[in-house]
Amino acid sequence: MPRWLRVLLGEIVVVASPAAAALLSHPTPFSFALPTALLAAAALPLRLRWPWLAMLLCLPGLVGGLGWPPAIIALYRIGRIYRFRVTLIWVAAGLTAMLLPLHLKLAMPWQDRVMSVAFSHVGLHGPAAIGALVRLRRELVASLAETRRARSAELEARLESARAAERARIAREIHDSVGHHATLIAVQSAALAATASDDATREAALRLRVLARESLAEMRAALGLLNDTTRPLGLADLPGLLTRVCRAGLHIDFDGDVSADDTTPAVGRAIYRIVQEALTNVTKHAPASSVQVRLVRATPHVLVSIVNTPPTRPPASTNSGGAGLPGLTERVTMVGGTLRAQPLPDGGFSVLAELPLHPPTKVEPAHSTSGGTTPTLSEP
Repeated sequence: MPRWLRVLLGEIVVVASPAAAALLSHPTPFSFALPTALLAAAALPLRLRWPWLAMLLCLPGLVGGLGWPPAIIALYRIGRIYRFRVTLIWVAAGLTAMLLPLHLKLAMPWQDRVMSVAFSHVGLHGPAAIGALVRLRRELVASLAETRRARSAELEARLESARAAERARIAREIHDSVGHHATLIAVQSAALAATASDDATREAALRLRVLARESLAEMRAALGLLNDTTRPLGLADLPGLLTRVCRAGLHIDFDGDVSADDTTPAVGRAIYRIVQEALTNVTKHAPASSVQVRLVRATPHVLVSIVNTPPTRPPASTNSGGAGLPGLTERVTMVGGTLRAQPLPDGGFSVLAELPLHPPTKVEPAHSTSGGTTPTLSEP
């Protein structure tokens, strides 16, 4: 049933009930009693917008003695809408109108006067009090809901503060350990390049210094320590990454477009990190192998494939307990993509990622440094 129809039927019942009560009541000595009571019943829909007006139209009916049924409904509405003082004023007005006939009937026994006064108080105070209780309950429920929202906001703020403090602690740990060693590597590489007489040694030392500086720069970017004008790593930096890895002894065959026109920055960073981590694993576990890097755009997705041949010499590292691939899986999932890494039958390894060109929502949370002091990494 439509809402407007339910409201209409409800108002018909509201008007018809007090009108029927007035018609069935015992006649009073006042000729205006029945017409004013019926008029008050017909005016009850006004209470939804102007409760005071509906009650005002009930007063003549109360004087006549038949206006109490619509007055009960009007006073209930006044109790729900108005504060205690206003409600009390209208209850007093109704009592005055209802008790006025008692002073006009001088021959009424005192017992009947007492019962009429008691009935008037119960009949008018009761509906107003019930309406006020309903209003207070509604306000209490709203207050409790607001308290719960405030409590949830406070807990969320505390949680965010704890996260920020933990990020600051991690940043300090990185500064004190990894940052220190990377700085020493850069400084000692520069010293080696300045003192070495062999050109190959000098070139390797300079490359090592550049790698150490870039590690520090990426560390600052990960901690949110770079200023807003610094561009984060993305697709445009992929050729530089491939060049550096080729100098480490890998043969890389790259096929793809590194333009970022049709990708978001988050997807570009994810692609860069996928290729970087895959090539790092190849360098450690399959040295001197050949690598095929493919970047294929198939709207609405982009496919990233890194496949390496079996190693031609023993790996420099046999440790396979790192968190590189799980971290990549989490990063790819954050941008709405999928990652599959598996060994090949010929002894090689394959990493295949599928990412959306335009993630539907913002998936990478902004770095925050509130709640603690974040150290600054020094430039070597």
